[in-house]
Amino acid sequence: MIRNKSQPHQQNWVPKVLIAIALLYLSLVIYIPTVNVFVQAFKKGVQPFLANLSEPNFLYAAWLTLILALIVVPINTVFGLCAAWTLTRDKIPGRAFILSVIDLPFSISPVVAGLMLVLLYGRNSWLGGWLIDHDIKIIFAIPGMVLATAFVSMPFVAREVIPLLDEIGKDQEEAAKILGASGWQTFLRITVPNIRWGLLYGILLTNARAMGEFGAVSVVSGNIGGDTQTLPLFIEDAYKQYQTEAAFSSAVILAMLALVTLVLKEILEQISGHSTKKVS
Repeated sequence: MIRNKSQPHQQNWVPKVLIAIALLYLSLVIYIPTVNVFVQAFKKGVQPFLANLSEPNFLYAAWLTLILALIVVPINTVFGLCAAWTLTRDKIPGRAFILSVIDLPFSISPVVAGLMLVLLYGRNSWLGGWLIDHDIKIIFAIPGMVLATAFVSMPFVAREVIPLLDEIGKDQEEAAKILGASGWQTFLRITVPNIRWGLLYGILLTNARAMGEFGAVSVVSGNIGGDTQTLPLFIEDAYKQYQTEAAFSSAVILAMLALVTLVLKEILEQISGHSTKKVS
């Protein structure tokens, strides 16, 4: 009995130690580096920070990053919805294989993905001659960057929507069809409201990955300032050129975008969880 009473007291230190280890690890990997980025960016004041953000190469990199996101996010949203609908509403063979293909960007290094695009669309590829003859430039141009960004951010919408469609089932949709609703009416009025928070969550993750991608875009873009240089590539190039203030100032912008993404992610998770409890 004495041992049983003292055992909980002896184990009270275990959670505290684990929490301390986790906080130490997060501090070394995330918190301290993030704080250092802001310190380095603002150590000479706000005016030099704003001056760095007015540089032409930075403005072009930010604009190109935004353009890539505006192109890729709608494409992957439509793809994710189509893939999720097909995999959950139709009995198709090879469902597990298709899911594995959708998850491929999670398991392949972005650099390898960029190399795959170079081998497929580059000058010395089996499509290279035809592309050159028709004056179509993909590698070291914006089309290749779009393909690379689309590849690495492809799975997020599908992977967020598929579990929701599996969970809600087909009863409501079949009832709507019996009552005379068309396919589009059923999808827009029944399916989309049921998956809206998961869909928004997937879109948010897709946008975050599209704007922050480095490896695949670096391979296919050529990293040419003022031409094929996105914001992550601009940060690396500025740092290599010893323009540390410009690099840290740009990194602050990406960090703020990441912070906004985390806040929106938390809001969507809370709303989604609250909606699920109300439905149940």
